[in-house]
Amino acid sequence: MQQSCLNPLWLDALHARANCPPLRPRQDLLLNGERIGSVERDCFKQIVPDGQRLKTDAFVLERSADDCWHITGQGTQALAYIAQACRTENIGCVREQWRDELLAVFSPENRQLACVERGVARLLGIATRAVHLVGFTSNGHVWVQQRSLDKAIDPGLWDTTVGGLVPASDNLTKALVRETWEEAGIKLDVVQQLHAGGRVIVQHPNARDGAIGYVVEQIDWFAGVIPDGITPINQDGEVSQFALLQPLELKLQMESNVFTLDASLILSHALSHH
Repeated sequence: MQQSCLNPLWLDALHARANCPPLRPRQDLLLNGERIGSVERDCFKQIVPDGQRLKTDAFVLERSADDCWHITGQGTQALAYIAQACRTENIGCVREQWRDELLAVFSPENRQLACVERGVARLLGIATRAVHLVGFTSNGHVWVQQRSLDKAIDPGLWDTTVGGLVPASDNLTKALVRETWEEAGIKLDVVQQLHAGGRVIVQHPNARDGAIGYVVEQIDWFAGVIPDGITPINQDGEVSQFALLQPLELKLQMESNVFTLDASLILSHALSHH
């Protein structure tokens, strides 16, 4: 199926949702001089008593004359302090998004600078990384999953075969191996013709906290063939069900907006190149 088979108006709307500016002005957040994210103007008013400067033995957090927030010193400790303070005050609904999982924080040049609790990354506009797998069958059908109704984000919507954030402890390959087993009960080495499909970037206000936070995510997706006779079986309780769809049926379901934004972007590319 060529991507042109998808409704062009739907595609335009999809891409607009994937690249949507913040609803309100944001101030850059820098770590030792390198930009790592952004925050709304009053984000730290409950953390920095005078609204200008917080100093500890490990770091300094201060607002500069050009209205940027600067962290100087130990980045991971500073971000952990900010995360715990936001959790205590439930700034930006951090308490509900808390996962006890660390994500890597990268410089614009792709160097890892620190780690941050997943639950505060959106509030701070810190870019995250995710990995997905689009599992085809030998006859070109696609395995898709319905997210659990208990999921904090997009409960009940449909998704790619496998997908998840990349924690600081993993690289892309390790994350893909883990997610493929946890979500689908499939060992990655049995997936045939596995290859990198591409990368998509999403940038949009965070719906979970009333758009106080801002989502910036780099998604690397892979495609491969799930051998005949293998049926995905969820292992971690985060998937309600799997379905095997013909390309035309998948297209109609996508245009009905029953898939997540990320999955729709990935699948629109995957279908056009398969």
